Amino acid sequence: MSVEVLVADDEAPALHELATLLSADPRVGVVRTASGGAEALRMLERGEIAVAFLDIHMPGITGFDLAKALAGLRSRPAVVFVTADDSGAIRAFDLEAVDYVLKPVRAERLYRALGRALASAAGGDQPDDETIPVTVGSSTRLVRRAEIRWVQANGDYSRLYTPTCDHLVRIPLSELAERWSGAGFVRVHRSYLVHRDAVTEVRLAGSAPTVVLAEIELPVSRRLVPSVRDALLR
Repeated sequence: MSVEVLVADDEAPALHELATLLSADPRVGVVRTASGGAEALRMLERGEIAVAFLDIHMPGITGFDLAKALAGLRSRPAVVFVTADDSGAIRAFDLEAVDYVLKPVRAERLYRALGRALASAAGGDQPDDETIPVTVGSSTRLVRRAEIRWVQANGDYSRLYTPTCDHLVRIPLSELAERWSGAGFVRVHRSYLVHRDAVTEVRLAGSAPTVVLAEIELPVSRRLVPSVRDALLR
């Protein structure tokens, strides 16, 4: 089943390029285009758009303004920001964007964002899943919390480990432990937070308790043994 998408960008070449790329994807039935925020908002208010690809810096109503306005719609499309501004990812995250694609846009990156947006619109992602903006070289990527297997404290920062890579973010481990306690993450040590589904073995007896993941063995603080046992073994 194909869907209707919207591309909003005040730069004509960028608008044409995105519309052309999306039109070539078999998952897309109709591509609507808007050269400004006001025009985009009128189209979005019809409630037929499944995914909105929004530039951030448009005169008048910006992409961020549009994303905020969408929160009040009965049928809210998934939002993907497509921009040359690599500094807005944190705000995009706060506005519940599905993805953040940097210009110049690569076709495969755009199609990956479309797939993520369609999965979100269809309820394929956990409704309460969270995305975290991380820096990868000169670009910014949004990492889903569901991808993260364990977290290591690094002062006021935390290092997030996924199956394929790791990312350093400026969020203390204590904050993540509190924020993610209801999402399957267990504090096992002052320096470590693990997702219970990533744990393959629990060794809490003896003088050096640990939890085992496929890729690493992590220590468990003696004082946390009771809470780790409750979280992982009951």
